[in-house]
Amino acid sequence: MADSRTEEDLCPESGSPTDFVPPSIVPTLLHSGASYTHFSPVPPSLLSSTTASTATIDGPPCILGIDEAGRGPVLGPMVYGCFYLPTTLSAPLLKTEHAFNDSKVLTPTFRASLMRTLCTPESSLHDSCGWAVTLLSASSISAGMLKPSVSYNLNQQAMDATIALIEGVYERGVDVREIYVDTVGPPVTYEKVLAKRFPRAKVRVEKKADSLFEVVSAASVVAKVTRDVALEDLYKTYVAWGKGGKRVGNEEEGSEEEASWGSGYPSDARCTAWMKRNMDPVFGWGAECRFSWGTAKDLLEFKDRAVKVDWPVDEDDQDTFRVTDYFGKQDEDGVDELGSWFGRPVGSEVY
Repeated sequence: MADSRTEEDLCPESGSPTDFVPPSIVPTLLHSGASYTHFSPVPPSLLSSTTASTATIDGPPCILGIDEAGRGPVLGPMVYGCFYLPTTLSAPLLKTEHAFNDSKVLTPTFRASLMRTLCTPESSLHDSCGWAVTLLSASSISAGMLKPSVSYNLNQQAMDATIALIEGVYERGVDVREIYVDTVGPPVTYEKVLAKRFPRAKVRVEKKADSLFEVVSAASVVAKVTRDVALEDLYKTYVAWGKGGKRVGNEEEGSEEEASWGSGYPSDARCTAWMKRNMDPVFGWGAECRFSWGTAKDLLEFKDRAVKVDWPVDEDDQDTFRVTDYFGKQDEDGVDELGSWFGRPVGSEVY
């Protein structure tokens, strides 16, 4: 039988334009290069309530999943997704009724339809599930990794984003009893940190958790749809800015218009071609680019594409002084004023 799958089905990682913009997309923050977090409203059925006799009734025990999208791209944010719902509903609602799966094996159209349903009032997903995302912008990722003192590496940024999302769900009154997290690194250490931080819940960190646990699959869909739409929205700023939707690039790379910058991954030819054509010789790219990535560094250094800057050094600044160098120096009268001003006995004439 002939394969009826489309190119979109075979390459789901490439993303696809959609007319649905989830509430997790905040253009003003996205375009500013800031990182931010969005929490959906918590379904009332998941919250604790108080009876007439003021006795507190806990909400249902919930299961929570965490997954990310966009760890490797040179363009766009890395998005951490969080999804939670009553433990008893996880398999029947997510797997059986709505067919959630690892976002990488779902087509962009199907992922977008799941996200739309999740955001539609009175749908079974909307009334029973909550979700949240943290968008770690390309600017903040690079700023952390390029710190001159102690690097704030990607793993630590990811850990902090995960912890903040889980804490945010607890703070909103949800009784989370099980936590499942997808990881690309060694899971044992990660799991110990989270278990100590959240002793109320059973914590499990697994590689490929998005294909093992329905709640992590749902988190992966939330993260992936948010990143795809964010990347598309960021690209629109270039379409609206330059002539014909394109900034002036290097003549040798051609002057044709590009339809998109692709998935943002260095392995995507559309992405690297766009970066070559649209590199500013002084500033490189905008807030959508992770300057700490080797792809960006190599393009800036290749064949003198970028303007070379020599920072002049004043003669007076060529010597490096320590604070202690000032102690022990003597003035013209031979008095070590700085080195001995403290503890010097004073005469009665000062009174």
